[in-house]
Amino acid sequence: MQKGKFITLEGIDGAGKSTHLKWIANYLASKGIRVLTTREPGGTELGENIRGLLLDHRQIMHAETEALLMFAARREHLDKLILPALDQGNWVISDRFTDASYAYQGGGRGVSIDKLQILENWVQGQFQPDLTFYFDLSIEVGRLRMQSIKIADRFEKEQNDFFHRVRAAYITRVKQFPERMQVLDASRSIDDITHQLEKVLQPLLIEHKP
Repeated sequence: MQKGKFITLEGIDGAGKSTHLKWIANYLASKGIRVLTTREPGGTELGENIRGLLLDHRQIMHAETEALLMFAARREHLDKLILPALDQGNWVISDRFTDASYAYQGGGRGVSIDKLQILENWVQGQFQPDLTFYFDLSIEVGRLRMQSIKIADRFEKEQNDFFHRVRAAYITRVKQFPERMQVLDASRSIDDITHQLEKVLQPLLIEHKP
């Protein structure tokens, strides 16, 4: 059986990841692909419990504790959901993966890249997404789009300088992995973005044909 593909979506809150994840899933399904969607932190029962701790605005934790919890949830995610689904020929689309740890815990919180690399190697070895869409958006526009949220989570409560560091870290990742990470301008119209998504997905679909 042919293995499935692993696609991840990255970007700051307000970049439209959730909207475009649904479009990608529906588009792939229309092509006869079996698709599973998930998110990080989360994706499993334990992962969702960890997510609750990480996003709880009442929680105060050390930056390295946050990073360790992220990778603990990721280990379960890989073991219980992502890898089995791929082995069964399903395509998996995840709202965030390890690039987010480098952006939020590395860039945002200041956890050393060396420590994050150790955790990455321990938790996932050489495993990486087949394709990552990075939805780039200015911090100001992202903030405006998120104003409708009634109760901000622990990350959303951070100040603009935190998110500027997160965005800078994402851009660094894009430069490091240009073949895997595709940049989309999240300030453009949904139609423009879906046209770009379709164009980038085409080679994966051709590659996947038996």
